[in-house]
Parts: sequence; C-alpha cells; structure tokens
Amino acid sequence: MPVPLVPYSEVDVLIIGAGPAGLMCANALANARVNVRIIDQRAAKVTAGQADGISPRTIEVFQSYGIGERLLNESVQVHQAAFYNPSPSGGIELTSRAPDVTAPSARYPFEVALHQGAIESIFLDSMENLGVEVERSTIPTSIEISKDENELADPASHPVRVALKRTNVPEGEPEEEIVHAKYVVGTDGAHSWVRKQFDISMDGEQSEFIWGVLDMVPDTDFPDIRNKSLVHSNHGSALLVPREQDRVRVYMQLEDKDIINPATGRVDKERMGPDELLEVARRSLYPYKLIPTTGILWWTLYIIGQRVASRFAIKNRVLIAGDACHTHSPKAGQGMNASMNDAHNLAWKIALVVRGWAEPSLLSTYESERRKYALDLIAFDKMFSTLFSGKPLTEENSDGVAPEHFMKTFQKFGGFTSGIGVHYSPSIAVLDQNQELASGLVIGERFPPYQFIRAADAWPFEIQDLLPSDFRFKLVVFTGDFNDPLQQARVKSMVADMQKPESFLTRYAAPGKNSASPRFDIITISKGRKEGFDFLQFPTLLRSHWSKLFIDDVDVTRTFGGEGYSHYGVGPEGALVVVRPDGYVGAIAPLDRVEELDAYFGSFMKISA
Repeated sequence: MPVPLVPYSEVDVLIIGAGPAGLMCANALANARVNVRIIDQRAAKVTAGQADGISPRTIEVFQSYGIGERLLNESVQVHQAAFYNPSPSGGIELTSRAPDVTAPSARYPFEVALHQGAIESIFLDSMENLGVEVERSTIPTSIEISKDENELADPASHPVRVALKRTNVPEGEPEEEIVHAKYVVGTDGAHSWVRKQFDISMDGEQSEFIWGVLDMVPDTDFPDIRNKSLVHSNHGSALLVPREQDRVRVYMQLEDKDIINPATGRVDKERMGPDELLEVARRSLYPYKLIPTTGILWWTLYIIGQRVASRFAIKNRVLIAGDACHTHSPKAGQGMNASMNDAHNLAWKIALVVRGWAEPSLLSTYESERRKYALDLIAFDKMFSTLFSGKPLTEENSDGVAPEHFMKTFQKFGGFTSGIGVHYSPSIAVLDQNQELASGLVIGERFPPYQFIRAADAWPFEIQDLLPSDFRFKLVVFTGDFNDPLQQARVKSMVADMQKPESFLTRYAAPGKNSASPRFDIITISKGRKEGFDFLQFPTLLRSHWSKLFIDDVDVTRTFGGEGYSHYGVGPEGALVVVRPDGYVGAIAPLDRVEELDAYFGSFMKISA
C-alpha cells in the first residue's frame, strides 16, 4: 500500500496552544483578516476550573473587540474586598473592608470572575463567526526557522517550518502535515513545547509556598462570602473569590509536611485530595462553617513558581506569550490577565507587518514592552505572595504581617493589579515627548475613559468606544475653541500640514483611494457648547463622517461631561494625540508640529506597494 504524501500548507500565523492567550491572539488576528490557524493538543476545550479573574483593564480590552458585553453578562462583579485576621478567641474576625479596585481611572471599577472555560467560549464563538476554529487533538512534532538571512528579511516569506501530527484522524486520512508559516506564536502554557525547542530558559525561582484550590457552591455563615476575602489566620492563609452561579473559589495555604513526598521532594496529589483541602479551608475560616452543597466542583494543587523567560522572540519569527514566558502565583489575580494582554500587545503588530503596513522591527517592541511588564509583575508577586502567605502579626508572633500593612499594600498597587497602570517605555512605538500638552494622557499608558458629546446629535459617547481594536491608529485631535479666530487659524494650518505630500496621513494612505486611509481614524474633540455649535464649519479632514466630531460639553441632562480637556490636562491651544491600535498613547504633538508625528510613524511604517 503506498504511503500517502505528507500534506504541505502555508499560513501567515500559526498559533500553538488554545488557552486564553492563544485564543485572544487568534481572535484578534481573525478580526484583522490575517490568515491564521490555531492548534491545541487537547481534544476538547476547558469546561471547569483553571483561571477565573478578569481585571478592569482586561474588561476594557474585551470591550475594544466587541465582546465585553457578553463577558459582563455571564460573569460576577467583584466590587469589595474584605480583610480577616486572627481574633482573640482563636478564630478569625473582620478587620476592614475596602474597594476591590482602587485605580481612580478605571472605566470598570471592579473585577469580574468567570471560569476559564466560559471565557474561552467567548473567544471561540467570536472566532467562529470570523471563520477560524481551533484544530484540536493536534500536536507539533518539530519546528525550525530558516537560516537564510534574505528569507528572514523578506516579509512575504514563510521561513518557519512546523510538522504537525493529528491524534484522532479518520482512517485513510494523513496524520501528518507540514506547515510553513510567516510567524509562529507559542501560547502553549508553563511547560511550553515551543519555548523548549529553542532552549529559552525560564529565569527565577520556585517559592516555598504551596496552595490548594477548591470550587464549590457553599452553605456558609461567613458574612463576606460574596466579596473577595483575604484571610490571615493562625492556621494559614486563604483567599475567597465569588463566582458565577452561586459558586465560590477558595485558595488555601498548605503545609509542606501535608503535601510534599519526602522521597522525591515534589508535590504529591495522592497525599492531599479535595476532602483534605476542605478541612484545611475550614480550619482557616473557623469559627465560620463551610459546607459544599453539591460536592467539590473542581480542585487542584500547586507550588508558586515565579519565573520569566530569558527572551520572548526568536528572530521575531517565533514568539511566545502567556504562561509560556512568565509564571506567577494566582494570589494577585494576574496570570490570565497578563497572558491575554501579551496577545493583545502582539496581535496588532503582527497584523500590521503581515499587511505590509509596518516594518518587521515593530515586532521587537513586543518583547521590550511585555518582558519588562512580566519582570515588574514577578517583583510585585513575590512581595504580595510573601505578605499573603506570611504568618499574621499576633502577640506570639511579633514578626508577623500587620493587617494594616497588608491592606495598604493591596491598595497601593491597585493601578498595577487592575492592569490600568501598565506603562510601556520609550521605543519606536512610544515617542516620549510633549507630555506637558496633555498631562492626563500618559505616553505609554492606555487612553483613559471619559464621555464626550457627539456634535451632530448630542449623543454622549465613551471615548474608549471610539478607539476599538480595529488595527487602525487613532488620531485624537483636540482643536481647542474653534470659534476663537486665532485657534481656528492654528487648526486650519494643521490641516494644511496634514494634507501635504510628505505628511504621514498622505504618505501611508492606501494607494488609489481618495477616502481617508484605513490605517488611520481621526476623532475630533472641540471645546464649545452644543446649543450653538455648528460642526459643519470644521475642515472636512476633521469630520470625514458626521459621527467623528465631538464636543467637550455636559450631556443634555447636565449630569456628566464637560470637563474632558481639564481631565486630560489639555490646554486651550489643543493637542494631537496618537492612540495605538491596542489603545495605548503612542505620541503627542502640538498642532503646529505635525512633522513630529511624521517622524514617529516614519520610524516603523511602510509605504503601501
């Protein structure tokens, strides 16, 4: 019988691993109409357990892809945190309650909790509508990158060769396939096959803290069961997180002797099952009762490892994201959030390079931006885990963790844990100058929310909804008061500069089109009052459609809005603000120096062929 030929195919992007990071990346690239495939060794998607906390910034990111509403509909909102400490009677008592999210500019001032399987389903359904599905029961068996420098430098080449094997093919169909990809993204978890193929080290250490996790629907008299509860007791620490469908997740600290096999020094799941974990949780929560009403729905054990990959990219053709390049404890609730935001950072850069809109050098900013964030996260996680896992301060333990110190740390790092304070350093994608023109729009940070009034119909809009993840750069033009003759002259001069042949708007326009380039979307925000405002007086460049021009004014009920310029620190002279496709502020320039934005885009953009 003849041996069937191994099928051969080409693809722009092959994603290996269909967890949250892989699915975020696949969904984003599918939205960008990039030719993408995603494989996973598992035969079916996650149905229970795993990660479950979504930070305020990640909710914003979901919203930017048009999937935020479903996330909010299906999840539980966590608004408040409760802190418990040892009581004089030997149990625990409530010390304080505080807002769970302390970042002042959060559009969603809460976390949401939903099990990973449901989060993955949101991506899977979105991708299916775009014609992309996960190829399951498929494993990579080899990967190699071309050594030909000319091929690597050619954006049209497919220099990464991956051999795939399917484990459940019908008889007569080939099990193997050779895929040639322009880019491969490894999102295959903490034990990443992709990372190991390129001998990328994971730098860091395993901590000595061992934790167990239980999911259940509880019968309990614990008064903060529907708040996030951080419990320090004399019997160990616990973290309780409310979940959908009356469920609760309980994290608890374990003793080495209960869980480590002395012969191997490794975690031994045979020594500690769900019943034993439940007893540990009950000891930590004493005097409150904790009874699962429908049994234990999911459980696991883990040792906290805090490690970061030595690099996130190989020749900018194979890139790793998520747990494949950083691992940390779940205590600060950052694992899945960090993973999905890695993919959000990477996808637009790959999309622009694949389209021929950007130089491959743009991809270097993925590692420089996200590896620095991962290192910052590990440093925070070490400190927070040590505080969380440490013994509480008591009369017998004078070196313990003081309740007020723990709570202050929780609040101080609210900007970090919410994802809102993430700051990208200067690079070709972050031009760090003219910050004084818009002090409230921090260059290298995400564009914060505010509501403006649409000039044509007085309809209030949240500005983040005008900055969707559609792979275009947004140019937010703060014109100042257009009725002021001097300011009007400045604005018209700026428009003339933008329409010059050497302007970025002209240089990088789509060839053969008279309309605005698909690479840029201009949003205009003027000072003024809706009652006497004529938006048709503005140059057409600033109102390519009637829906693109907004006023910094109160809404018709006079309950919100009207202070956007001061909120963003923009003066009467106005400002030009570039927002990257991922929602981060990339550059700021005065109205009379459009050439600074020409230089910004010139550092990484390509002229269409």
